[in-house]
Amino acid sequence: MALTDILSDRLGFGAAPLGNMFRAIPEDEALATVEAAWDDGIRYFDNAPFYGAGLAEIRMGQALKDKPRDEYVISTKIGRIVLDTIDDGPRDNGEKGDVFAHGRRNTVINDYSADATLRSIEGSLKRLQTDRIDIVWVHDIAQDFYGDEWLAMFEQARTGAFPVLDRLRDEGVIKAWGLGVNRVEAVELLLDLDAPRPDGSLLAGRYTLLDHARALERLMPMVAARGLGIVVGGPYSSGALVGGPNFEYAPASPEILAKVAAIKAIADRHGVSMKAAGLQFSLANPAVVAVIPGASRPGRIAEDRAALDEQVPVAFWRALRDAGLVHPAAPLPGID
Repeated sequence: MALTDILSDRLGFGAAPLGNMFRAIPEDEALATVEAAWDDGIRYFDNAPFYGAGLAEIRMGQALKDKPRDEYVISTKIGRIVLDTIDDGPRDNGEKGDVFAHGRRNTVINDYSADATLRSIEGSLKRLQTDRIDIVWVHDIAQDFYGDEWLAMFEQARTGAFPVLDRLRDEGVIKAWGLGVNRVEAVELLLDLDAPRPDGSLLAGRYTLLDHARALERLMPMVAARGLGIVVGGPYSSGALVGGPNFEYAPASPEILAKVAAIKAIADRHGVSMKAAGLQFSLANPAVVAVIPGASRPGRIAEDRAALDEQVPVAFWRALRDAGLVHPAAPLPGID
């Protein structure tokens, strides 16, 4: 099933902050944030066992348990199994470092096999308090995360997770599947395979105002040629685009901060909010079916909706292009 047939709204909810990403979020604040998203009309919620070792799924399950299940879409991810054992030692989370240092201390293991895929889905169903998952993403198969081991992980998924997800989709157990990654290489490799048959992918941080060249030049044409879709995660680049200190889960470099400042100077001259610039840039690519910014406070939901609806003058986009701050071939709103 095409992602455009599953996702009715181009704005979704990214649940990583519910796993205590970067800070310990009070329980009532986390639940109120999901409620604010629901009240806003958001009906697509993305999650993962990795987010706080199951904490984000538990909180979302609590917040949505009384909502009509047919009225919303849930995606979650496989590739990590959350165990009942407690791990108090340091965790090797690759480039994501200690972003979930405030999450649960349950042991999380990496496993992309067929059996682990089914066990992961079963665990997510329990934590989310639901009877079905609509979309399943295969999580974080990327060189920056696993180093030289990433191809071995991809091969395990190719022979394990991918066929299982193909079968579950064909049997109607799930509606769609693909990769959920923050690097384009794995998606390119998946799309080069004769089988299986993904429905799209979730790409975090790689089609944003701050970083989009490789995805634009290589991945988006492949996606469009196959009639698939991309969900853009992390449209604010870990917060750097909207004034936060982090880019790619770590303190932003001077080069990134300089690029943000240059974009903001143009945005200020044209009366454009940085959130509107970020969301509307990502959505301007026809291969993008939805954006899922994360939110850890209820008020952020209204900001995201306002950013999506904001009237951004075409002159702003032309100024970004003229300044070399976007790829010259990037689709821009209102510009052919």
